[in-house]
Amino acid sequence: MIYVHSLGRASRYYSARTALAPEGVRLSFSELENRVKGVAAALSAHGFNLGDRLAILLPNWPEYIELVYACSWLGVIAVPLNTRLSLAEIDRVLADATPRGLVRHSSLPTPTVRTSWQRVIDQDPLETRNDPPPNVVYDPEAILALIYTSGTTGRPKGVMVTHANILANIHNFNYWMRYTEGGVYLHAAPIFHIADFPAMFAAPAFGARQLTIPKFSPQSFCETVERERVSHTVLVPTMINLLTQFPDARNYDLSSLEVLAYGGSPMAPELIQRTRGLLPLVKLVQVYGLSETGFLTGLQDQEHTQDRLLSCGRPCPGIDVQVTDESGKQVGAGKPGELVARGANIMRRYWNNPGDTALAFRDGSFRTGDIGYQDSQGYFYILDRLKDMIVTGGENVYSGEVEAVIYAHPAVREAAVFGIPDPKWGELVMACVVLKPGMNLTADEVVAHCRQSLATYKVPRRIEFLDTEFPKSGSGKILKRVLRDRFWVRQTRAVS
Repeated sequence: MIYVHSLGRASRYYSARTALAPEGVRLSFSELENRVKGVAAALSAHGFNLGDRLAILLPNWPEYIELVYACSWLGVIAVPLNTRLSLAEIDRVLADATPRGLVRHSSLPTPTVRTSWQRVIDQDPLETRNDPPPNVVYDPEAILALIYTSGTTGRPKGVMVTHANILANIHNFNYWMRYTEGGVYLHAAPIFHIADFPAMFAAPAFGARQLTIPKFSPQSFCETVERERVSHTVLVPTMINLLTQFPDARNYDLSSLEVLAYGGSPMAPELIQRTRGLLPLVKLVQVYGLSETGFLTGLQDQEHTQDRLLSCGRPCPGIDVQVTDESGKQVGAGKPGELVARGANIMRRYWNNPGDTALAFRDGSFRTGDIGYQDSQGYFYILDRLKDMIVTGGENVYSGEVEAVIYAHPAVREAAVFGIPDPKWGELVMACVVLKPGMNLTADEVVAHCRQSLATYKVPRRIEFLDTEFPKSGSGKILKRVLRDRFWVRQTRAVS
């Protein structure tokens, strides 16, 4: 369904406009649709059918977008893989998703989990065929993609994103970001993130041209914005921080930027001021959401007032967000509780995981795991996380996953992982470790041990060894808040 309302729509109404610019070659929407038809026909010839999975392990390339479009045409489920994952993590995702095929880049890890079909795209370019593909799948409840989150216990969870979910996200994001016909959208954030993934369908729906940066850097961003007159993009605060500290940024013409959306965490007031100074004409939009929900709330440009900079905004029409107590009852303004949400953008369930699916919903609402409150004007504020999750540089890290790896070291008796504030990354991963009697272990050895199983961004950046047992509750649960409070004591909130 989503294909009809995105690239299919663009090929009818904006056929001659530039849709995509791979390596300097500008494809019109009609030319792009012909390429996607050819890719879909090739995948069909290789045996891909409705409901099959195709894993994608690529940097931000135009071919990435073409592949996802072809999947949406056929009803094949795209499985975007996080390019920062370790080989062991990639293998776990592939073992769970059981894809029929894999398209990857040779510069990225080579999975040991085998698929029946594989293509190394930089060595063997994307195949197209002239024979017509099957009819476009038009089923709102068809699964478009499995967006994998880190598992709280080391098991990855595949978020089943439907065609209808993404269509809802397009409408929701457009409420905050205000796409314009003929705009230019830059995929600067990773496409495999839910923050950027829907944009590849939103852009053609509004006749906007798309561009990609394989890997973000301030220089490549500035060069692309100036050369291509980029109007819309999404960044995480870490990227914005790097951009504002780039000494040559003011040497580029960035005046074409109309809207800069950011998410993952609020931006510090000082960073917002620097961003305003570098990009005085840009409209800032903070968005809050999860892989399971897409965008839930947004803080629009005019709402970036001094008293609301720590707010994640308000939901748009079609999304219901409430703050509830432990029993699921809605609480009043100003009172903290767990944020729950309903709407067409919410996932239906996790892939192969009925247990976590049941825990994620209560009375028809999705439980975000975020603790916050709503003020009297309806603005939401995030205070803490019910889940032991850390957000570092826009990436989610679950404490339990890191702890499971540390516990596997024979010298470790206890481990507790949590986030500590950091001006550059938002949060850093920190580990407190208690060793077994008579055992020795250094911080460097812990890091080396973690790197064997975890993506670099999940590896603890700070490690402390304690000589005494961790503080525990009456039931024996480690009280992480006691361990981390000293790092957050001067902060206005318990998460970045």
